Amino acid sequence: MKDRHVVVLSGAGISAESGLGTFRGGGGLWEGVSVKDVATPEAWQRDRARVLRFYNERRRDIRRAEPNDAHRALRELEDVFKVTIITQNIDDLHERAGSSDVVHLHGEIMKARSSLDERLLYPCVGDISIGDTCAKGSQLRPHVVWFGEPVPKMEEAISVAKTADFFIVVGTSLEVYPAASLVDYVPYESTKFFIDPSPSGLADESFHVIASAASEGVPRVVSQLRALMA
Repeated sequence: MKDRHVVVLSGAGISAESGLGTFRGGGGLWEGVSVKDVATPEAWQRDRARVLRFYNERRRDIRRAEPNDAHRALRELEDVFKVTIITQNIDDLHERAGSSDVVHLHGEIMKARSSLDERLLYPCVGDISIGDTCAKGSQLRPHVVWFGEPVPKMEEAISVAKTADFFIVVGTSLEVYPAASLVDYVPYESTKFFIDPSPSGLADESFHVIASAASEGVPRVVSQLRALMA
């Protein structure tokens, strides 16, 4: 029934199953590169060419990647429910799988934005180079949220979480804030699922825990929800 709202919080794990690298562990490394060297405002001021090179490589990786069974199963939910995906991922795999309502908390790598005016956004499927500028003449940068920057979509995501009849957490350990705090805004009576091959203790007893990879667990939950509405 399209009047029932499924809200999904997705994280790096769902993209990892499509072969995309992620920042992992306490060391904050991605493809052997430290967070502080490529994903902070300070890194951008220190070495813009290096930051652009790093994200250009990630953009190429994403163009080569394909949505997996988890992405496709979430799209199928739209046949029965209203579905909103809140993702921590900067890739476009949810959209390429066909999901129509995606809120990107940490930005979108397939867009560039002005380094002077964040409202100036441009499609970006290729590389960004030094000297590529916005309409106001400032250098273009990846449209991603770096560590230490505010999360502009957080208020929108909170509003969405408050309307969830069903809430699915997949590909994230619920340890990354502020995204993890969205669970606190989900209505008490909502049905919640936590899909992870190694579920953390942060998924409390209010969750139905599915201890499996995203590409296996999401289709299983989707089948359960579709059967519930049959």
